[in-house]
Amino acid sequence: MPEKLNIDLSHEIKKLEILSKRLVSSKFLGMYKSRLRGRGLEFNNFREYTLVDDASLIDWKVSARVNKPIIKEFVQERNLDVFILIDVSSTMVFGSTKKLKNEYVAELAATLAYAVLNVGDNLGYAFFSDNIFNYMAPKSGKNLFYKLSRSIVNPEIYGGNYDLESALKKITESLNRNSVLIIISDFIGLKGDWQKYLERASYKFDVIGIMVRDPRDKDLPENSSMVLIEDPFSSEKLVLDPTEAVRQKYRKYVENQWKILF
Repeated sequence: MPEKLNIDLSHEIKKLEILSKRLVSSKFLGMYKSRLRGRGLEFNNFREYTLVDDASLIDWKVSARVNKPIIKEFVQERNLDVFILIDVSSTMVFGSTKKLKNEYVAELAATLAYAVLNVGDNLGYAFFSDNIFNYMAPKSGKNLFYKLSRSIVNPEIYGGNYDLESALKKITESLNRNSVLIIISDFIGLKGDWQKYLERASYKFDVIGIMVRDPRDKDLPENSSMVLIEDPFSSEKLVLDPTEAVRQKYRKYVENQWKILF
């Protein structure tokens, strides 16, 4: 387990701050309360235009029929509850590129959290491996971003087995109906009745799955003499020669896993 994670949230936040300023000055932000789901203002009624109204809301077809400017009236929808469920199991502490999978996930989760809170929606989150922990029910407040950021860069939270089924059970019981549930995971180590509980979650929430995988999760390296591999859950080790036949079997195994998911 690394003593320190290679995670730079400051760079991502600077980009988000620039984007947010552009969106605030755009009329499109006023039309959509949540950029994540496209919800925003719900049509309520027509009424006559006044000088203090936004001229872009004038309905010209209706106005032509009644021979006076008429605008559409909207009512603002309630804030969304957005919950981010983050995989911190042992398979996430792996990487063959410049960063580990959990380092990419940390930056992604923090970026999403910032965006959710910036548009005024409620944010909740939790981490899961073989257990779900650090559960935070959806609520507003920019301090939630900093709480998530401090927790997700802590190396001590990472490790353990993978139990998506138990995590989905907990979330399905605790979250409000019609929440947005975002699951960030490599989806490696699926077992039990996870599909049943995912279907239940999909019936109750809008579920978004984001898969983060390393190139070695798909294929073994070429032109290598011997490779040491380790089971992330049992720590059992195996030295193998990644011949083309071995690499083909590995790819076939990965393909079968993808068929289960998709």
